Amino acid sequence: MSILRQKRWLEWPTLMLYFFTYFIYALTTIYAQYLPSSLVIILLTLLLTLHSSLQHETIHILEPRWPILSVLLAFPALGMAVPYSRFRDLHLAHHVNEHLTDPFDDPETGYYEITNWNKFPNFIKIILKFNNTLIGRIIIGPLVGMLNFINSDLNFIIKGNRQALYGWLLFVPALMIVIFWLYYFGSVKIWEYALAAYGALSILKIRTFIEHRAHELTSARSVIVNDKGILSLLFLNNNYHVVHHSHPYIPWYNLPSVFELNKEKFLKSNDNYYYKNYFIVFKKYLLVKKEKLIHPYWNLQNRANPIRQEESN
Repeated sequence: MSILRQKRWLEWPTLMLYFFTYFIYALTTIYAQYLPSSLVIILLTLLLTLHSSLQHETIHILEPRWPILSVLLAFPALGMAVPYSRFRDLHLAHHVNEHLTDPFDDPETGYYEITNWNKFPNFIKIILKFNNTLIGRIIIGPLVGMLNFINSDLNFIIKGNRQALYGWLLFVPALMIVIFWLYYFGSVKIWEYALAAYGALSILKIRTFIEHRAHELTSARSVIVNDKGILSLLFLNNNYHVVHHSHPYIPWYNLPSVFELNKEKFLKSNDNYYYKNYFIVFKKYLLVKKEKLIHPYWNLQNRANPIRQEESN
């Protein structure tokens, strides 16, 4: 049977990884008082990163088949930052491929429309330009991302968007589960957990920094980072991003093999948006901006039919 068509009756690899993540999380938080703070922070950072990647996998692989079980698995807000239901809703909107990078309709875009950009004060532009380098994305990216996310959802709620409101209301019990566990069973210091939560978001920003680019071709907007190291594991192979956007129902453990079996096809379709590994990404972009922040094709005037624009930022 083709890998593209293969489906397990029960996603044991993903379910077992969920069990492993929660089990090690429980051990780490319970016995944190006996461990050096540096080790606690490192372990929790890795676990919270992996849990976020599992939530992403849940959206595409588990929830369509087992919605109740899937929501229960993904529901606890271990990272204490993003409501799972809001992540799910916005991420599914992001998967409308023709809208990828669109500053109007892609909720995960990293670009700005030129008219809106010009309204920003200079100090905001300086911050956003620093955030457009990999080192900036790691250091301040989580804070910038969360402020944008909260501001956007507040505007949705003020305008009467019930989906956004219910997502944040559900975030309360999701947080309480974690707080209850940490208070009654855990021995983690608040500052240890806070650093780990921020560190997990920083690691995830490495993936999102590179995974999309502005391009006239829809299929050429998603990257392949052919990395098989620790970052690829933490991202559950979502670095094979053009494969994921082309076939979002393929589980994480099959993405590398699907790419290798169809390498020429994917690299042709994404116009060779390819990196051999994350070391190359760090070497190229650590202190250098990836692209201009103003979207080169979309603006207020041509929103329905984007064309190239030459303005610089």
